[in-house]
This record gives sequence, structure tokens and C-alpha cells, in this order.
Amino acid sequence: MDNVQKRKAVLWTLWALIVPPGLYLIYQYFPPPTISLVDAAAYLAFFILACLLPMNINGVPTYLVQWLTVAVFLKYGLFAEVILSQITMLIVILRLRTSESLSIRIPFNSMMFFAISSLAGLSFIFAGGEIGSLDLGHILIYGLLFQMVSVVSNQLILYVYVRILGEHKDFFSTDTIWDFSITLLVFPLAIALYISETYIGLTALLLLGIPFFTMTAIMRMYNNSEKVNSDLKKAGEIGHQLAARLSTDEVLDQFVIQVTDLFQADYAYVIDYRDGKLLMLRMFEDNQFQSLDVEPVKYNEGIAGNAIVNNTSYIYDNKAQWKGIASGYMPNDTESLMATPISRNNRIEGVLVMGSRSKHAFVHHQLQIMDILSTYFAVSLEKAGLIQKAIAKSERCGLTKLYNYRYLDEALEKSMAKVNSGELRNLSVVMMDIDRFKGINDKYGHQSGNEILVALANLLTEIVGKEGTVARYGGEEFVVLLPNYSKELAMLFAENIRKEIEKREFMIQSDLDEDRSTIPIKITMSIGVSSAPDDSDDGMAMIRNADRALYIGAKQAGRNKVAAYTK
Repeated sequence: MDNVQKRKAVLWTLWALIVPPGLYLIYQYFPPPTISLVDAAAYLAFFILACLLPMNINGVPTYLVQWLTVAVFLKYGLFAEVILSQITMLIVILRLRTSESLSIRIPFNSMMFFAISSLAGLSFIFAGGEIGSLDLGHILIYGLLFQMVSVVSNQLILYVYVRILGEHKDFFSTDTIWDFSITLLVFPLAIALYISETYIGLTALLLLGIPFFTMTAIMRMYNNSEKVNSDLKKAGEIGHQLAARLSTDEVLDQFVIQVTDLFQADYAYVIDYRDGKLLMLRMFEDNQFQSLDVEPVKYNEGIAGNAIVNNTSYIYDNKAQWKGIASGYMPNDTESLMATPISRNNRIEGVLVMGSRSKHAFVHHQLQIMDILSTYFAVSLEKAGLIQKAIAKSERCGLTKLYNYRYLDEALEKSMAKVNSGELRNLSVVMMDIDRFKGINDKYGHQSGNEILVALANLLTEIVGKEGTVARYGGEEFVVLLPNYSKELAMLFAENIRKEIEKREFMIQSDLDEDRSTIPIKITMSIGVSSAPDDSDDGMAMIRNADRALYIGAKQAGRNKVAAYTK
């Protein structure tokens, strides 16, 4: 039995030992007065309405049911309050978006609500409070005692439970302050409801409830509009950042990272629609790019295919809604999904699919935000493609002065032709990538990163000399072609490069410092090696093999390593 199953079994066992017997004892020792069905239905309806209209405070949904809880307790006693609190608990749990199983949340929250009600009610009774009293001083003192014990008990139980699970939680936090503040704010309303309902009956619920729920609805609309405006502003900032990228890979990476952060997604996938197939371009899971080992599928298959065929965006609130549609690449713990077609010049070019472990993680207005972002993305991608084509007309990289991708492609094909004709015995491709280069750009500025690229290019040119051809493959990736180098010899050569780079200090000017001080930076590189004719007889396959060795054999093995491609 795993930890989750053990936890579930323990919680339900404790629930069976605590809640049903506890309810029975409360009913026996503190029986409620006779309650008419109309009164019970009216209070229950207001409880449900309060649960359906939570306030969004500090980014967290807050259910303002305390004013009803206190009024019910003061009029009908502990048993009635416990029952209504349990009903409240069920509604709140079903509405809250969380990845934790209901089979764990229900017994725990039921016991927690029961304990809070019992502690607060018993404190009220043993301190001398009287149910049904109309003495204003008595009501204020003992009613406030009931409220304060409820809030403190709630915070204390959550604190102990989180600590038992081995997680960190501060007892005095922003959430604690909000709980106490809300308690004090709604307490006068609870007293007013209790006294008014005693004298004028259920009409008091309408007189106090209508303005309360109206204000709640207005605040919800205001919070929603604020959230939409905030997301629109962030979308505009993302659009400007995408427009500044000069390569399609940079645009892709930036887009995926930014939208994942904006929508608080756990997973993001950019899927290309090409030649009737859906090809995975980016897999971003738990803030890490993953290797692209997903096979292409037909254009009309899966979540992405559904978005393309219907040219429509979709939101799925839980796994049950999309499980029969998915094509298989979604992680097992995914619950919510959002899929949006990406169009350029009124033509669908691909699909963005985002996933979350939580249910109901995405909301409708985010589809509109995603439509805007997809437009930014498509335009930026097209712009970057045009820029890359212009740069590719030259054989040299404008920054590093190394040979560029276009030249490398031609040189590789010519060399492979010599291998296939027997003019060359071997040909090795060494692909290198600077480890954690994004962190350097973020910390010191992109110009400082460029200084490292230039210095590294000079160092590689010096090390390789006339033994091979050095090219900048793109971004922080470099490639060396080594004619007549076997895989074993190329591995030794690559290891020498790795060691030389590891011990070298690169001097840069930090663009993000006011004084632009010159500082030494050390970097490491992950390296992949592929050789012909052992691994392939095709030039582009050699590049892919070296790239695979780099990311799977070197990057995923801890970085700062040399790895050879293996079939």
C-alpha cells in the first residue's frame, strides 16, 4: 500500500471514529430546539448561495459563511451549526480547484470542520454563553468568543496537519491576517442577522442577504475584470519580448516559457501542423524542456487534432472530459487542459496545448488572452524566420564570425559525399551547447552573453585550428566537423575541448550593473559526438545524432559531459 492509500485509510478510519459518534453525542447533550422546515430550508439556501459566491481575496477564493454560521449557532445551538458547517464543507470542497483526491479531502475537512465547530461551541457553552439570549452585551461577548475560537482552531489544525505531512507553513501568515480581519468584518452582520431574525423572522434574511450578496457579486465582477486587465497587460509584455527575438527557436522557447508562467500551467506543448501530420516542436514540463521523443500523429488525432479540425479553442476542466480524445503524450496526472490553434495569414500552423494537475485550472477569458498571444507568436515567428533567412545568405555568423548554419549544412553534405565515395575514412560531428546559458543572460544581460559567445568562438577556433571546421549552429550551440576522425578520436578531442573551456575564465562587462564592471565568468559545455560511417551516411542525421547525444547523453546526465551517440 503506497503512502496515498495509507493516508486515505487512516483519514477515513479517524473520520468514522470521530464524526458520526461526535454528532450523536452533541445531539444527545445539546439537542437543538424545534426548527421549522421553512426556516431550515431558508438558512440552507443562504448557506449554499454564500458558498457559490466566494470572494477572491489575495488570489484565494474566500467563502464568507461566518455571518450565517454565528447566527445559526446563537439561535439554534451547536448541533444545527455543525450540520450546516458539514454541508458548507462539501460544497466548498467540490468547488475548490486542487489536485488532491476527494477521498482524502472529504474526511480530513469533515473532521476539521467538526472539530472547529465543537471547540468553538463548547467554548461558548462552558464560558457561560446561552443559546437564544437577546442580551446585547451577552451576545457580543460570547458570540465574539465563538468566532475567535473558530478562527484560531482553523489555523491551528491546518498548521499541525501541514507539519505532519512534512511541509512548511507559517502560523502567522497573510492568510491568517485575512481570516482574522474577515471575522471581525462579518461579525456585526452576524449579530444583526441573529437579532433581526428573532424579531421579524425570515424577512431579516432578505433584508440583510440581498445587499450582502449584491456587494459580493459586484466585488467578484470587479476582481474578474482586474484579472482580465492584468492578463491583457502581461500578454502585451510577452508580445514585445517575442518581437525582440531574432531566431525561431528563441521565439518558440520564449513563448512556451512565458505562457506557462502566465497561466500557471504544469505542462505546455507546441505542436506543428505540417503535411497532414502533427509534429511536436516543444515539450515543456515542470519548467523544463523535454526531449522530443513523441512520434508524429495524423492531423485529426488527439486534443490538438480536435482544435485543428474545428478551428476552435477548448478548455477541459478535468480528465474525464478529454481522456477519450487524447493521443497519448499527456502525463498521467494531468487534469485540466487548454488547447488553442495557432494561425498565420488565416491559416492554421499549429496548436498550443497546456495542462495542469489541478481541476478547473483554466477559465474562459484565458482563451481570449491565448488568441492574442498566438497572434503575437505567429507574427514573431514569421519575423524571426525572415531574419534568419537574411542572415543565412552570408556564410559567417555576424556576431562570432564563425561559419554559420548554412555553410555548415553545405560543408557537411560535401564531407559526407567524400565519406560515401571513400575519399574520407571517417567524419565526426562534435556538437556543443553552453550549460545554463539563459541564466547568464538573465543575470548579466544579453550583451554580456554575447561577449561570452564571441570569446568562446575565438577559443574554439584556436583549439580546433586546421583539424576541422568550427561553426555556430545557433544560439549557444557550436559544431565542429572533424574529417578523418573516428568516434574514439573525436571523443578524446571533445573531452580536451570540454576541459579547456571548464578551466578558462571569460571576462565580461555586466550590463545589469550600474558601473558596468568587468567580471570573470566560468562556463561549462555539454558535448555530443556522432561519426560516419558508423552512425549514419546522411549529413542531417549526423547532426541529429550528435544533438541527441548532447541532450540525452550529456545534458540529462548532469551537464559538463561528453557523450557519444549510440543506436
